[in-house]
Amino acid sequence: MASCPNLKENLARCPCTWPECSRKGRCCECLQYHLSHRELPACFFPPEVERTYDRSFARFASLHK
Repeated sequence: MASCPNLKENLARCPCTWPECSRKGRCCECLQYHLSHRELPACFFPPEVERTYDRSFARFASLHK
């Protein structure tokens, strides 16, 4: 993908804790990647859930019952 014009701002607020993530700050790439794996990105979860790396649709739904 082309360079992201909002990379600096996105990095400042990206909650992803995955150390090897190559998509940090590149929200378009991140969303595309996670949706292709039937999950949601870190920014959809509170910190205590994000740290578990369970980013499934089911986990997201369980937070919003």
